[in-house]
Amino acid sequence: MSSAALHEPTFLILAALAEGRKHGYGLIAEAETLSDGRVTLRVATLYTALDRLRKEGLIAPAGEEVIDGRLRRYYELTDDGAATLTQEIARMEQLAARATIRLRHRPGFAFGWGGGAWA
Repeated sequence: MSSAALHEPTFLILAALAEGRKHGYGLIAEAETLSDGRVTLRVATLYTALDRLRKEGLIAPAGEEVIDGRLRRYYELTDDGAATLTQEIARMEQLAARATIRLRHRPGFAFGWGGGAWA
């Protein structure tokens, strides 16, 4: 487990795999969903990240199948991957809490969570 912050695409890949195994294009779609459309992983970026995450022991191959003549390779989160994701979530929550405190102390500035969006 690393103490370094994860890059957003890496975070999204690990978060997408937290629910269970997925294939490459499923990961691309899930990253876009998780990021509300802000992040669209390119195929080359995804597979480079998957290879690195596999070598780091954060994900593992989880089977293959041929659908419509195309091979789909599936990946799953390892225990180390889940621990890394948990660590990153805690880090981000801590930073967000600190930033929130600072904003609340800003004179004349009001914000809050309202109806699913920051007001």
